[in-house]
Parts: sequence; C-alpha cells; structure tokens
Amino acid sequence: MDLDFVYVKFARVWIPDSVDVWKSAELLKDYKPGDTVLHLKSEDDQETQYRIDPKTQELPPLRNPDILVGENDLTALSYLHEPAVLHNLKVRFMDSKLIYTYCGIVLVAINPYEQLPIYGEDIINAYSGQNMGDMDPHIFAVAEEAYKQMARDERNQSIIVSGESGAGKTVSAKYAMRYFATVSGSASEANVEEKVLASNPIMESIGNAKTTRNDNSSRFGKYIEIGFDKKYRITGANMRTYLLEKSRVVFQAEDERNYHILYQLCASKHLPEFKELRLSHAQNFNYTNLGGSPVIEGIDDAKEMMNTRQACTLLGINESYQMGIFHILAAILHLGNVTIKANDRDAENCFIPPNMEHLIIFCDLLGVDYEQMAHWLCHRKIITGSETYIKPMPKFQALNARDALAKHIYASLFNWIVHHVNRALRASVKQHSFIGVLDIYGFETFEINSFEQFCINYANEKLQQQFNMHVFKLEQEEYMKEQIPWTLIDFYDNQPCINLIEAKLGILDLLDEECKMPKGSDDTWAQKLYNTHLNKSALFHKPRMSNRAFIIQHFADQVEYQCEGFLEKNKDTVYEEQITVLKASKLSLLAELFQEEKQVSSPTEGRPPVARATVKSAKPRALQPSKEHKKSVGHQFRNSLHLLMETLNATTPHYVRCIKPNDDKFAFTFDPKRAVQQLRACGVLETIRISAAGFPSRWTYQEFFNRYRVLMKQKDVLSDKKLTCKNVLEKLIKDQDKYQFGKTKIFFRAGQVAYLEKLRADKLRVACIRIQKTIRSWLQRKKYLRMRSAAITIQRYVRGYQARCYAQFLRRTRAAVLIQKYQRMYAARQKFLRIRSATIVIQSFVRGFRGRQQYKAILREQKAIILQKHLRGWIARRKYSRTHHAIVYLQCCYRRMMAKRELKKLKIEARSVEHYKTLNIGMENKIVQLQCKVNDQTKEMKSLLEKLVSLETTYTNETEKLRAEVDRLRINEGSIKLSSNKITCLMEEIAILRKELEETQAQKKRLEESADKYKEETDLVVFQLKEQNALLKNEKEDLNRRIQEQAKEITESMERKNEEETKQLQIDLNDERSRYQSLLNEFCRLEERYDNLKEEMSLVSITKPGHRRTDSTHSSNESEYTYNSLLSSEPGESEDVTRRTEEFPEQKGALDMSLFLKLQKRVTELEQEKQALQEELDGKEEQALRSKKEAEEQQLKARGAELEYESLKRQELESENKKLKNELNELHRALTDKGTPQATAPGSPAYKVLLDHLNAATEELEVRKEEVLILRSQLVSQKEAMACKETMTEPMVLLEDVRKMKDQGEITQAFLGLKETNRPSQDCQLLNEDGELWMAYEGLKEANRLLESQLQGQKKVYENELEILRGEVQNLKEEINRQQQLLAQNLQLPPEARIEASLQHEITRLTNENLYYEELYADDPMKYQFYRISLYKRIIDLMEQLEKQDKTVRKLKKQLKVFAKKIGELEVGQTENVSPAQLTDEPIRPVNIPRKEKDFQGMLEYKKDDELKLIKNLILELKPRGVAVNLIPGLPAYILFMCVRHADYINDDQRVRSLLTSTINGIKKILKKRSDDFEIVSFWLSNTCRFLHCLKQYSGEEAFMKHNTPRQNDHCLRNFDLAEYRQVISDLAIQIYQQLTKVMENVLQPMIVSGMLEHETIQGVSGLKPTGLRKRTSSVADEGTYTLDSIVRQLNNFHSTMCQHGMDPELIKQIVKQMFYIIGSVTLNNLLLRKDMCSWSKGMQIRYNVSQLEEWLRDKNLQTSGAKETLEPLIQAAQLLQVKKKTDEDAEAICSMCSALTTAQIVKVLNLYTPVNEFEERVTASFIRTIQVRLQNRKDSPQLLMDAKHIFPVTFPFNPSSLALESIQIPSSMNLGFLLRV
Repeated sequence: MDLDFVYVKFARVWIPDSVDVWKSAELLKDYKPGDTVLHLKSEDDQETQYRIDPKTQELPPLRNPDILVGENDLTALSYLHEPAVLHNLKVRFMDSKLIYTYCGIVLVAINPYEQLPIYGEDIINAYSGQNMGDMDPHIFAVAEEAYKQMARDERNQSIIVSGESGAGKTVSAKYAMRYFATVSGSASEANVEEKVLASNPIMESIGNAKTTRNDNSSRFGKYIEIGFDKKYRITGANMRTYLLEKSRVVFQAEDERNYHILYQLCASKHLPEFKELRLSHAQNFNYTNLGGSPVIEGIDDAKEMMNTRQACTLLGINESYQMGIFHILAAILHLGNVTIKANDRDAENCFIPPNMEHLIIFCDLLGVDYEQMAHWLCHRKIITGSETYIKPMPKFQALNARDALAKHIYASLFNWIVHHVNRALRASVKQHSFIGVLDIYGFETFEINSFEQFCINYANEKLQQQFNMHVFKLEQEEYMKEQIPWTLIDFYDNQPCINLIEAKLGILDLLDEECKMPKGSDDTWAQKLYNTHLNKSALFHKPRMSNRAFIIQHFADQVEYQCEGFLEKNKDTVYEEQITVLKASKLSLLAELFQEEKQVSSPTEGRPPVARATVKSAKPRALQPSKEHKKSVGHQFRNSLHLLMETLNATTPHYVRCIKPNDDKFAFTFDPKRAVQQLRACGVLETIRISAAGFPSRWTYQEFFNRYRVLMKQKDVLSDKKLTCKNVLEKLIKDQDKYQFGKTKIFFRAGQVAYLEKLRADKLRVACIRIQKTIRSWLQRKKYLRMRSAAITIQRYVRGYQARCYAQFLRRTRAAVLIQKYQRMYAARQKFLRIRSATIVIQSFVRGFRGRQQYKAILREQKAIILQKHLRGWIARRKYSRTHHAIVYLQCCYRRMMAKRELKKLKIEARSVEHYKTLNIGMENKIVQLQCKVNDQTKEMKSLLEKLVSLETTYTNETEKLRAEVDRLRINEGSIKLSSNKITCLMEEIAILRKELEETQAQKKRLEESADKYKEETDLVVFQLKEQNALLKNEKEDLNRRIQEQAKEITESMERKNEEETKQLQIDLNDERSRYQSLLNEFCRLEERYDNLKEEMSLVSITKPGHRRTDSTHSSNESEYTYNSLLSSEPGESEDVTRRTEEFPEQKGALDMSLFLKLQKRVTELEQEKQALQEELDGKEEQALRSKKEAEEQQLKARGAELEYESLKRQELESENKKLKNELNELHRALTDKGTPQATAPGSPAYKVLLDHLNAATEELEVRKEEVLILRSQLVSQKEAMACKETMTEPMVLLEDVRKMKDQGEITQAFLGLKETNRPSQDCQLLNEDGELWMAYEGLKEANRLLESQLQGQKKVYENELEILRGEVQNLKEEINRQQQLLAQNLQLPPEARIEASLQHEITRLTNENLYYEELYADDPMKYQFYRISLYKRIIDLMEQLEKQDKTVRKLKKQLKVFAKKIGELEVGQTENVSPAQLTDEPIRPVNIPRKEKDFQGMLEYKKDDELKLIKNLILELKPRGVAVNLIPGLPAYILFMCVRHADYINDDQRVRSLLTSTINGIKKILKKRSDDFEIVSFWLSNTCRFLHCLKQYSGEEAFMKHNTPRQNDHCLRNFDLAEYRQVISDLAIQIYQQLTKVMENVLQPMIVSGMLEHETIQGVSGLKPTGLRKRTSSVADEGTYTLDSIVRQLNNFHSTMCQHGMDPELIKQIVKQMFYIIGSVTLNNLLLRKDMCSWSKGMQIRYNVSQLEEWLRDKNLQTSGAKETLEPLIQAAQLLQVKKKTDEDAEAICSMCSALTTAQIVKVLNLYTPVNEFEERVTASFIRTIQVRLQNRKDSPQLLMDAKHIFPVTFPFNPSSLALESIQIPSSMNLGFLLRV
C-alpha cells in the first residue's frame, strides 16, 4: 500500500489543534513524495496548509472510515493512534451515551456525572455467563471474565481500577464487588456478600472527602480480596489500605472538605446520644471549615451518618465501640479549635489560655488529664546523656505538634476500623481462591506537588510496568498460538524511573538517610539529590529557577516536586509525651489504639503499615528499639507496594482505566485536553502503541470471507475458505509483510483494514453506479414512451378542436351580420324617441318650476308663523322632557338594580334541568289561569253590555212614553197651558232625564273603551304568553335533546368504563394468579431446598456414625401431603368451615415463614383497602347529602313571593325534591340500616345488591383466612412431625381432638402445650459440625414465636366473642329443645297434618324471633339490620343444604335402584338355575356352567399391599415414549382415576387418601429425579391435567357434567368430594408447568442469540465489522453454532412431543406463548446490549427470522395463542433499525410505531445504531433528543431490559374426555396385572 495511493484528494487526516488537541481535515489535492506542504480543508471549510518536517517526513495520521468509528474495542480501528482513540471515545461518549470502551485488555470507563440505568440486577443477569466480546463493554463484563477465569483456570484474579480523582474509580470497584455478590452468592447463611458491600459506606465515610475534582474522592488506596470456596461462592473478604492522606485532617484547600465522617457527625449533633459530644455546625470547627465548603449539594450528611452506623452494626461494631469512635472524632474536632498563644515577652514560649473550653471538652471526651495535655501541647522533653530538659515550644511548633497529634489519632482510628472490618469479613470456611479489586489513585500532577504525589506516581510507575509486561505477554501468546512469526516489540520500559526512585542511593534512600541526620532538612536533601542524580540520570532534572525542587520524567509526563515538607511527612513525627498522656486515657477504645502490641499493623491483617507514625522520643531507650518506629513512611510504602506487586503478579490481572471527561462535573461533556492527559497517564495509548507495532487487526477466515466477498470474483471462491482468503489477499495487498495468516485468523498491520474497506466501498460504489445507470436508463425510456404516446393523443384532440372552432367561427360571422342590421335600426329609432321624450319632459319641468316657485313664496310666509308657534312650544316641551327623562332614568336605574337581583336569584334556580321542566309547568298553569281570567272578564263585559242594553231599552221606553205624553199634552195644549206648573215640572224632569241619558251614554262609551283596551291588553298578554310558551317548548325540546344526548354519552361512557373495568379486573386476575403461582414456585423451591438439606444431613449422619439422628429427622414412608379438615368458628356464623391443611413430616417452619408473612401482609393490605373503600363510599354519600342540603338551603333563600308563577314553580320544585328525597332515603334505608322487611326480602333489588357485596367480601375474606389457616396448620403439622414418627391414622386422631375443642383459645393452649412437649434439648447442637440443623431449628423457633404472638393477640378478641357465642349456644339449645318437643308432637299427627303443623310452628317461631329481635334492637337499627342480613344468609345456607341433601337423596335412590336391580338379577339367576327336583338329596354331579360376558363399570380394583407396586410401575418406572407412541394419550391418568373410583365405590376413605397422596409424591419424585428431561416433564404435565379433568368430569357437579354421556354420569363419584384434592393437583400441575418452562428455557437459551441475531439467515445482507482483541482465545469458545433452523427444529420437537402426550390444545398454546416470550425477550435484551447488532441489515435479518417463527405458528395453527404478540417488542425494535431517522415526521412515525417499547429502549437502540456500510448514516443527537421530548409524557417502565424470567400465569380450562372408562384396556407391557377390572 503506497502512501501516494492513501494520501490522495478527499482523504481525511488529523492535524494538531490547540483547543481540540486533534482536528479533522481533508486533502484538497494528492500528496506526492517530496512535497513539503499538504493543502487541507478543515470541517469548518477553512483552507489551511500543513508543513511536513523535512527531517522526519512524518505525515499527519489518517482518519478511520466512518463505519469504524464508535467501535466497542479501540483495537478494532484500522488506524491506531492517539487522534483515532480520542475521536472514538468522544463519539461513543457524546453521541451514543456509552461510557465503557475496550482497549485491548483494558476497559476504559468515562465518568458520565449522571446516574445511568445500566447497573440493575437485570443487567447483571444479562452479563452473567456471557463471553467478554459477546456483549457491549461494561464493568460487569470484566467482572464476569475474572469470575469465569477463576473458575476455569483455578487461578486467582485481580481487577485493577485506576484513574485520577473524580474519574469514578470507587464507583467502578463498588459495581464490580456488587456483581460478585449478586452472581456468586454466599457460601453460608451469614450474608457475607452483604457485609462486603456494607464495608463501602464505612470506608467512604472515613477515607473519602470532597476535592475540587470530585465530591467523593478516595484519599487512600485499597486492595480488597474477595474470597471464594470450591463452589465459587463468597466466603469472606480482606482489605489492605495504602497511604491515607492524613494531612487532610488538619488542612484542606479552597472548596474542599475534610473526611465525610466529621461532617456527618456535626450534622447529627441533634441526636440524643450525641449531646455529650457537645458538637455544633461544621463551620464552627477549624478542621472542617478550612476549605470554606462544608456542604455538598444533594448530599444529606445526617442520612449518610445513619447509613454508616447501620453498616457498622452489620459488620459487628457494636454501639459502645461506635460511641467510642464518635468520641475520638469529636475530640479531634475540638482539638483543632484549641487556641495556642505566643508569649508577648518571649517569642520562644507559648501557652494555652486557662479554662480553654475546647481543650476541656477534648480531655473529657478522651478521659485524659487536662493539665498534662495543656502542658505537653506547649512543651517538649529533651533528654541528654545525664539530664532531662523540658523545653517550651514556639507557637508555630506547638501548632504543628497539635496538628500532628490530630493526624496521628485519626490515622490510628482509621487503621483500627480497617482491622475490625477485616475481622468481620474474615472467612468462616477455608478460602479456595480469591478475586482482588484494587482501587488506587492514578497518576497525579498539580501546580504544587509534594510527598503524597511522589508516592502516588511511584505506585503508578510500578503498576504501569506490570501492565506493559502483561500486555506484551498476551501479544506474544496470541502470536505463538496462531503460529505466526513475530519480532520483539519495542515498548516503553519504565524500569529506569523505578530504579531512580527505589534503587540504592535512589530518591527514597537519600530521603531516609536525611531523616536520620540530626540536623537534616529539605534543602540539604535537595542538594544531595542534585549531587547524586543530576546529569547522571536522563530522567532527573533540576528546575532553572529553584534550588528546592526536582523534576522526574515519568511514563506519563514530567512532574516537578517541591522538596519542602518531604522530610517531615516521611518521618511523620509525634511527640511521645503526648502519646503517653493518651495511653492513660479512661476511654478503652483510645487506650486500645495505642497499645504496644502492633497486631493491627500487620499486612496480613489488612492494616497498611504506611499509615503508622513514628513516635519521636528525645533519647533512645536502653532496650532494643521497635523496628516499626524506625521505618519511615516511604520505606513502609515501598514494602507494601512490593507486597502488592507480588500479589498482582501471582494473579491474572484485569484493567479498568477511569477517565474524567471534564473538570466542571458536567454530565456528558467531553474535554479533549483533559481526556488526552489521562489517556497518556493511564497507559491506554501505550497499549495502542504496542498493538499498532504488531498486527492489531484480526479477522477469522469466515468473517473475512463474509465481509470482503464482494472483492472476490466467482472463480476465486473455493470450497476452502482459508485458501480463498489467501488468494484474494495476495491480489489485493502486494506487500506480504502487511498481513500474516494464522491457524484461525488473519492478522493485519495498522491501516490495512481501512485500505480493504476503501476497496470494498469503491467496489460497492461502482456496483451502485451500474445499477443506478441501468435503472435510470429504464426509467427514462419508460418516461419517453409515455411522453410520445401522450403527445400523439394531444395532437389528435387539438386538431379536431381547431376544426370545430373554425366552423363555429363561420356560423357566428353570419349571425353577427343579421344582428348588426336589426341593432342599427333599433338604435336609430330609440334615439329619435329619446329626443322627443326629452323635449316634452323639459317643457313640463320648466312650467312646473315656475308654478312651484310662486307656491313656495306663499307657503314660506305661512310656515314662518307656524314655526314660531311650534318653536316656542318646543322650547317649553323640551324643558319638560328633560325633567321627565331624568325622572324616568332614575326609575330605570333603580328597576334595573332590582331586576338584576331578581335575575341573579332566577339564575341560581335555573341551573338544573328540573327548573325548565317546572318553569314549563308553571307557564302552562299561568296561561290557563290567564285564559280563565280573560273568560271571566269577557263574561263580566257581556253582563255589563246586557245591563247597558236594558238601560237603553228602559230609556227608549221612557222616551216613547214621554213623547206620547208630549203629544198628548200638545193635543191637550189647553190643558197644558192650564197646567203650566205641571209642564214646568215635566220639563225639569226631562232635563234631568236627558242629563242622565248623556251620563249613561258617556258611561257606555267609557265602558266600551275600557273593554276594547282590556281586550287589546289581554290579546297582547296572550300573544306574549304564547311566544313565551313557544320559547319554553323549544327550550324543553332542546333540554330533552340534551338530556338524551347526555344519557347517550353517559351510557357510552359507562360501557367504556365497564369495558375498562373488565379489562382491569382481567389484568388483576392475571396478576393475582401470577402472584399465587410465583408463591407456589417459591414454596416448591423451598421444599426442594429442604429436601436437599435433608439429604446432606443424611449423608453427614452416614459419614459420622458417632452422631445419631433423632426421630424428627427420620424420613417417614407416609405422604408429605395429608389433607384433613380443621374446624374454625367465625363470629356470626353457625357452620364450621372446613380448612385444607398440608402436613409435612419434616420441620419447614423457618423455610415457609417468608410465604406466611407475605400472605399475612397481603391479607392486611386487602382489609385496609376494603376499609379505605368503605370510608370513601361513606364520605361520598355524606358529601352528596351535604351538597343536596346546601342546594336546598340556597333555593329556599333565593325564593320570593313577588309573582304567582314563581310560587307555582317553587311548589313544583319542592314536591319534586321531596319525591326524589323520599325515594333516595327509601333506597338508602333499604340498603343500609332503616329498611323494611319487604325492601330487603330475598329477591328484591336491594337485597341482591347487598347480598352480592356481602358475598364478594365474604368470599375474599374466606380465601385469605383459608390461606392463613393452611400456613398455620403447616406449622402445627411440622411440629407434630418433629416430635414423633407415626402412621397416617395418628394425625387423624390429633385432628379429631382439635375438632372437639370448643374455641380458638383451647386450640391455642393445645398448640402451646404441644410446642413445649416437642421442644428439643440442647443436644441438637451436636447433630453436625456445620450447625445447619441447629440453624433450621432456630428458624422454626422464630416461626413459633411469631405464631405465638399472633395467637396471643387474637386470644383476647376470641374470649370476648366466646361469651357472645356461648349465649347464642344457650339460646340455640333452648330452641333445639322446643323443636324436639314440636317434632315429637308432629310425629303423633297424621302425615297430611304434619306439614301444616310444622309450617305453623315455623311461622310462629319466626314471628316470635322477629318480635324478640325487634324489641332487642329497637334502639340500634344497625344491629337489627345486621341481624336480618345474617338471617337471610342462614336462610340461603339452609336452602343450599336442602339442595345438597336432595342431591344426596337422589344419589342414594340411584344406588338403591342399582342394588335392587343386582339383587333381583341374582335372585332370578338362582331360581332359574335351581329346579325343585334338584332340591332333594340326590347326588350332585358336576356340571359345566358357561360364564356370561361381564358388564364392566370402569373401575380397577387393587389390594392395599399393591399400592406401592402400582405407583412404581405406573409412575416411577414408566417410559413415556412407549406410552405416547403405542397407547392412548393420558392412559396413566385414566388408570389412576379408575383406581380412585373403585376406592370411592367401596367407600374407603383411607385408600382414597393414600392413593392420591402416593400419586402426588410419585409424580414429584420422578420429576425431581429427571428434572431436565423435557419428555418426562411434558408427559406428566399432560397426565396430571387429564387426571384433574377426570376428577372434575366425574365429580357429580352439574357444571362439569354438561358434556357427559348418560353412561359417564353413572360413573360419577358417589361417596367423596375431592374438591380439595383437585386444588392440590392443580397446584401440582402449576409446578410441573413452571418446571417445563425452565427446561424449555435451558434448552432454548444457548440457541436464541446465535440463531436470532448472530447467524446470517439471509446470506450476504450484512457484513461483519472488525471485532478487535476482545474475542480472544481466553474466553470460552461456543460449543456449536446454532441457526434459526435449529430453533425451529427444537420448536417442532417440543410441539410434537406435547401432541404425542395428548396435552390439551389450550395448554399447548400457553406453552408456545411462553416459549416465544423467552425467544423475544432474550433476543431483545442482547440487542440492547450489543452495539454491533444494531444496524439496518441486522434489522432485516431479525424481521426475516421473526417471519419464519410466525410461519411456524401458522403451520401449527397457533395464531390465536398470543405468541405473536410477545414478539411485538422485538419486531418494533427491528423496524426501528430500518426506518428513516432524520426529520420530525420520522420521529413522529417512530413514536407511534414503537408502542410496545419503552422510552429507554427506543433511545438505547437509537444510540447503539451503527452503520455497517458507508451508505448508511448515524442517528444524530438532535434527533434522539426530539424522540425523548415526544416520549417524555409516556408512562412506562424505566427498566431497560425485559424480564426474561417472567412466566405467564397458567390456567387449565376444563376439557372433558369422550372416552368411556369401561372400554379402556391395560396392556401387559405396563406390568399392571394385579389390577382387576370391575
């Protein structure tokens, strides 16, 4: 591969950058040898020039193809260099949110500064048992590899976790230990794994602190050895610590904190037990406030203190020791506040002020003398040869001595705690192997580096050397294994740097030598360093501007160390006088810290010697000095480091390098500069360099063939893949040094894979161009033909259109000439007529104008006068109008105010629908009333008119009379004149009459006017009322329509709600069934565990003959299951409820207590839930009544009496409300406490509702009580089994005694007595050495104590209820006596009169009883209501008993008929065969009597002694394959049931119980013996279900007899009800189903990932990418490669086996659904944890595989099994891999499509999506954020993985058999000849 071929135009390279370290650029033109400048264009389109060094001719590193970016393993990159590593880590961290990446054998972990859901137990289970390269990089993968290699290679392992502060070392180590604790478990019951994890909070509190880089930085190194036994279970642990940062106790930099425990102590100062410590806030202590940051955001120190104390308790540090620790820590805080003042006269002296409060507290807490401590804090003792001097110290020296004492006390306490933690974690059994987890500081360099950084970097030099050697060794082993030639790889050897530090006359030697000098100082030591190493060692330098510093060139970087403080920190001096004062302490813990014996300082005990301080004395003692005191800190650290390296070299190391992405602790923020510094420091780049020096890229021959087959021609493809690959590579890569052929792999040098990828991409691009060319040509040809055909068609239509247009033009031209002729003539005539008309009009207007002018002049004069008159009148009226308008306005305002008030009242009333109805009724009434009023007024008007007519008539008559009189008077004029006076009077009378006439006429006129006016008003009112009525009718119709709509909506909503509730109830039912089955599974597991323990104990007893078992451990031959009945009396019930118990011959109380507590908790929760629902219902009813009352009060307040229709409306509303209220109260009384006997009578709706609720609650309560009683009876039976070994009949005697007990109190006393009699002696502890039996017995005692407490708690309640029950018993006795008397009287009556008399007596009794209880509960209606409910319940129970008795009578009658028929047949046979002559004394000669064909009844008879033989031949030794192939399905079940039928027929309950129990135990035994045999488990699941169906079908219950033939009905059981055994067999079937599921899972598990994901079902669709070093030979190789066909074949095998065994079709569907769920969940979980599987082509493979599974379902006719739905998450994940992922529309489509996936799963798939080819594109981070925003409101589980262990609840639908029992033949091959057909 030539450079001019690689560095061509558009090639991408990396160039250095000051900000991003490396920056990507693109070549603008080809590179030619000899060019000095490369023309580049950066990603921001800026053109730059890169100058090539003329000496080295080094070109910029090439960038990898995009498809190689984001790889799991950095060694899989083609170009291995620093920018490629940095870019790959950045892409994975920023874009894919992946924090783990492999780099060869190193796991690189980047701290995300965010909690990620990738450490749950489901993730642990997913990584457990997997090879390292099979899953995405993870700390769990490294832990699994270490655990697997420990088990496989029998070699100890080490996990080395390193990195700088804040990189996440502690968290990574913690997760590794959690993985071991979860996967391996504990070898004993002491929960060692919990103690190992509990050590973390303690060590973090005393050894971690907040720094500027990390809130929880470990300020010490630790190596934890987790021990395992031979079964690789955790047995214990041991911890070694290194270099605690003691200086932090007395000094913290800005924004840093002291150790967490001190702040936790201050935060807990309010606790009562901490009052004596006299603490305050952390800001008030110097040692905790130096950094100025005493609080960490988001951390509660008080809560952390609780966790620390709990961990201490768990690890055996009791309360007294804990308080001693807190005393010492509080004393250190108070010591820091002790003030030391300088003497004003003498600066060399200092003193402590008298009565120093903090010193007094310090002395009180530690129990030391105040005067002594105050004296020796300011003085020191100097001993010369003959004299002793006490010299005062200056202030600065005294302060240093005080701080040194504080550091020494804290370090001693730290070592003591580590020692006790190790003692708590010490293994109780022998350790076989261990895995060590090293959590140690990484390479550090700061602005000021001191002794601590020197030791840390020294340790990292040693670790880096070990790492380099291990990497080189692995590379060498790989090359040798593949048998390829290899040359020595040059790698950085840091041995010179190590020699500079630790060799003779090295830096540490010179430092120790200077510490021994009397006047040694940092300056003299620095001069010795310069003289010894400067210009002699290439790694040692001197700074230019300093004489008190030196520079060391480390493997990662060069570091400048300041010499100041080196000697003091190396000596770690503490004055002996102060230690002497502390040794005299009254605090036992403090005295223990400073004992002369240094047991805790031994490295084997886990305490590092590096933390010990040198106690400085003024004069050497005469005795031999302690060597421990002579060792400096550097010397101790070097020794412990050598010990650590020896341990690591003796183990197989695994490396985890933690990287800190930024210094600001921002989540998922990547700083390239900081990352590169750490990558260089932690050795990752060195690993890359070593890999790049050899052959970093490795492919298997098959992988290479699959990936680069496109580069081969057809003739190059041979049958031998290895030879094919060799031939192709020789053609593609000419330089044979660029690759090597191994035994199983092809090795490539760096860059060769990228070159091959380029060739592959070019080949694919050329193929794509050729395909595009052909397709585009075909498309253009089709387009041209379509255009040509369209053009011809258009031309034809256009030409026809043009011809038609021309013909139309000619016709229009001819028509236009005619139109013009007539139009011109018409226009000329119209013009003439217009002129003539206009002339006449003008003349008329002129003449009219003149006349009008004259008329207007006359009119103006007249109008002027009128205007003056009207104007004056207008002014006067205007004044009046204004005044009137103001008055009217005021009236309107007032009326409007009143109307608003009235309107507000009306609106309040008009809010309900009833208002409109009532308003309608009121309006109609008002109209009727007004109509009546109008009619009345009309009648009145008619009467007035009649009066008026009569008056006119009278007046007319009178007038005529007067006229006649006048005529007469005229005639008699003479007489009139004579009678002038008389005439005058008459005239006056006439005048009066005229006047009256006028008045009458006027009155008549007024009446007519008033009548007309009233009529008009009445018509107007009627019209308005009609309009209002019409409006009201419209409103009524509108309201009716709304009511109908609302009713319809309510109905629909109720239907929807009912459907939802039904679905929810179905879900709850499935959940409850699943919980029950899981509890059953747990019980089965505990039972198996018990059996295993029993077997182990039996083995122990055999191997140790000196120990004899007691009778409690003796295995009985009787059944484990004996189902009897216990009588329990419930308050308010007259019947004894039969409870089913399960008796176990061994002690299982301790094992079943978890089940018992779960059920008890569940019962309590159900009762609380029921009580809460009842309270809520009562609250709702009270709220409804309260709201109604408030509404009525508001209506009453709003009512007025102003209008008549308002009163009518009120009356209607009141009547309606009263009616509704009465109905509501009646219904309420009927349902609660004020019902009448008719309302709650049987059959009424109220009674049904109440009875339904009562029955539901009673059934639920009965079920819960039954479960609790079952568990209690189990505990009792276990205690009985421990005491004695008896037969089955003996527990029956005990149960009979239990039945005879009257109440629960007697049962409790009996149980306590039994417990006391069965209490074993203390000799039980000697049964075995391990103490397992003793621990089981202790667990049983705990269970008994718990049961005793519960029984004693219920005893008081039962005693109170007992008195009530006794009273009721007395009443019942009296009633029985009366009934007996009545019965005696009735027996004396004739049969016809007995019924009438008994009815009469019953009526009388019920009447008396009702009267009695009515009087008794007259004051308490609730009790009376409850009495009536109980009465109805008793009636129902009596009716049910009557029905049962009727059934029994019918059965007995049938049996009687059968017996009578048989007796008759026998009698007839005897009379026919015996003649009267043969009855004489003649000799009888033998006669051959032929036997008739016997009519079988479908029963099998066997002897009692043959029962074991039956179980052995039919269950234990039966071979399913022969039965399934040759005989009818379910034959064993039919045989067993026929045996049960015979036992029922002869009424032998012992035989029925014994046979059923033996059958159950036999099935369990064979399933336990062959638990992994699918054929056996399937066979007995099928037979168990068939046996269960037979018990139901022939039980005699009507529900199960619907499909029976008359003959089958005759075969029903007669004497025994086996309903309880049906439940037991159903539980057994559930256990077998769960076992079958586990067997299928174990068989399918190895096939799923290989067949569904890894195998290419569609050849050539996907191409594999480089896998790197992680698929190395150290991992366990797969036993075989499975394909999809393997899975389908296995499914066929399962299905055919189940069908041969005659399994129910519905059960087969459930099993298939479970199988498909396992396939889907395991496949999806692996997809979510494997980045290499998330690609477009893999999505196509998965969809094809799923389609094949769906095809299998269709072939087997299992579409309705629900199996396809279980694959929906996998289908959607595959679709997600294939859909477009760019725009917002794509995001919306993804959100709607992926309904079965959770948000976490969708985001995970998008993050893991990896292009396999260059034509694919990655998913952008913005698109993923868009998906997250759209799905943020979706409520789903945050769990990432599916629960692959989930088992759907199984049901066994009733499936009756049509097979006749009498037709079943038993083959001789089954060896059941002892069975006789009956």
